[in-house]
Amino acid sequence: MSISQHTALVTGGMGGLGEAIARALHDAGHKVLVTHSRTDEAASTWLQKEADAGYTFISYDVDVSDWNSCQCMAERIQADGHDVDIIVNNAGITRDASFRKLGKENWDAVLRVNLDSMYHVTKPFIDSMLERGWGRIINISSINGSKGQFGQTNYSAAKAGIHGFTKALAQEVARKGVTVNTVSPGYLATSMVMSMPEDVINQIVAGIPIGRLGRPGEVATLVAFIASDAAGFLTGSNVSMNGGQHMY
Repeated sequence: MSISQHTALVTGGMGGLGEAIARALHDAGHKVLVTHSRTDEAASTWLQKEADAGYTFISYDVDVSDWNSCQCMAERIQADGHDVDIIVNNAGITRDASFRKLGKENWDAVLRVNLDSMYHVTKPFIDSMLERGWGRIINISSINGSKGQFGQTNYSAAKAGIHGFTKALAQEVARKGVTVNTVSPGYLATSMVMSMPEDVINQIVAGIPIGRLGRPGEVATLVAFIASDAAGFLTGSNVSMNGGQHMY
């Protein structure tokens, strides 16, 4: 893995998977910026927890579903003297309901946060990556973007759209040293999943050939590799890590 230091931006960096990704990139020697939508107090508490564990991050509050908010974030990052080389588009939400019961507001919310954010966050930084001749854009999708999931037409549509975005952008920037890839995790042992009823978790695990939930750190290690110099020939790919639950 590359020991070159770059500056990485991880959206949703204070969540379960986002935190693991931020730590893995930090361990790889990168400067790591994380975005969040928490209160200042909650963000400060998280940053202190991470500092106590040996991780120094720089945080920016932003609404990734809003173009103007992302523009302001990018301006603050630039004013602080950071040149973003690595983007991990990780922020996401769920608003589950069967399609017949799915309201327009919950369709829109998921599409804006999970899919529109690809444009909002990537657009302000892509030109500088191309000018420097090096960049890594890693978009976090989901197993359900490939196989679908009952009650998740909004989420599955957004996560499928992420890889379409990846493939098109990868073709546009490949010759300039910028790679664009999708990572599609399966079910991970995050606080969100572990808060589900035990019988639901058991049903999920029963469908995973490896026989357990994934660990956020496993996906984070994969992301750190894709962000490295060693992965320079990998672009336009959808890299699945789901314990064999969905093979394609």
